[in-house]
Amino acid sequence: MDFIDEKIDEYVVKHTSKEPKLLYQLNRETYMKVLQPRMLSGHLQGRVLSMLSKMIRPKRVLEIGTYTGYSAICLAEGLVENGQLHTIDKNEEQEGFVQGFIDKADFSDKIFQHIGNALEIIPKLKEDWDIVFIDADKENYINYYNLVIPSLKSGAYVIADNVLWSGKVLDDYDNLDEETKVLVDYSKFIQEDERVENVLFPIRDGLNIARVK
Repeated sequence: MDFIDEKIDEYVVKHTSKEPKLLYQLNRETYMKVLQPRMLSGHLQGRVLSMLSKMIRPKRVLEIGTYTGYSAICLAEGLVENGQLHTIDKNEEQEGFVQGFIDKADFSDKIFQHIGNALEIIPKLKEDWDIVFIDADKENYINYYNLVIPSLKSGAYVIADNVLWSGKVLDDYDNLDEETKVLVDYSKFIQEDERVENVLFPIRDGLNIARVK
């Protein structure tokens, strides 16, 4: 993910609101205790997600890909009263770790974990989502999008992480690995989908934000 100039990145973080203490602790413990800690949203992206959520003021948020719960807590910061965030992950081993931080954040009545296959769980939730955050297995990005987009009302948002994939999306398409190809295909698909308007932000590893027209 380190393809943005390091000094620019440092400057941006320096001029972004401080990482809340609890999220700093979650960040630190993720790096100490969990495999592939680079998957964590982190300070800058976390504040971006929090800001977007506070601007949108969602009642229902769907997160596909919980990891250690950092982004879920950030997105939950903007929920309206009685709002809920449902987050899905297939890794049951981290459920207790995540719940511990959800409880510390005082979001136990707002954030609900689901363990299993997101493609099977999403249809069972039957909610009208205001924000959908996709940050899970890359090969299913388009499948997740197609699953949620028909039921999203005008003004709802789909946010997809890792769409720049450490800059590998710029390489020759025929030489790309399958994950990178899917991410390229996803951005192209969103760009051509007339149901939405979108912006791809070069924030951390790339955030594609699509708004339903």
